Amino acid sequence: MKLSVSGLNSFYGPAHILFDVGLEVGEGEVVALLGRNGAGKSTTLRSIVGLVSQRRGRIVFEGRDISDQPTHTIVRGGLGYVPEDRRIFPELTVAENLEVGRLPARANAPHWTQDKLFTLFPHLRELRGRIGGSLSGGEQQMLTIARTLMGNPSLILLDEPSEGLSPVIVERMAHAIVAMKREGVSVFLSEQNLHFARLIADRATIIERGRICFSGTMTELDARPEIRDAYLAV
Repeated sequence: MKLSVSGLNSFYGPAHILFDVGLEVGEGEVVALLGRNGAGKSTTLRSIVGLVSQRRGRIVFEGRDISDQPTHTIVRGGLGYVPEDRRIFPELTVAENLEVGRLPARANAPHWTQDKLFTLFPHLRELRGRIGGSLSGGEQQMLTIARTLMGNPSLILLDEPSEGLSPVIVERMAHAIVAMKREGVSVFLSEQNLHFARLIADRATIIERGRICFSGTMTELDARPEIRDAYLAV
């Protein structure tokens, strides 16, 4: 198992946000964490990568317990994280942004170069000399994912990768995630867009008010319209 989370409880000050969350991501698998705004999706990803300091539970990545490790150690160990707010370096070019993310190759993960990433995101090749701050939201999202891949992760966490993007960019993003899976990268993403999740995910986990209320294949979810309507309908 690539990632296993059990009994995860997370807090922001006195507010209890996640309640005994448990989930798994298998080798070479794409798993979508679905839920409405405020359901706990981003907190789950932030807790896994160590950005929520008040947390308890067990998080195992590639057989290693990372529950108490700091974020920089977790990332250097091969777990990539793309936040919802992108956080590119606006004064650096696309190529320079990519170089910032470079880490040594890993034995158990694909090795990414700029040329390989420009094949994954062809539009970025045309923009390699552009300043990051001049890019559109969709272009910045592609750049953030590409920069994270320069760290050669074996698992990447994507927080709301389709949010605010045009349908054309969403389709490109879906193709890129499927291509990442083919390269051997496992993917765990939070998402509200069920259509987008259907395009890319092997399995879905639904969270509501900080509690997991469904986990299964996308086919199993589609066979349970009452679950979909109860937890995902606007």
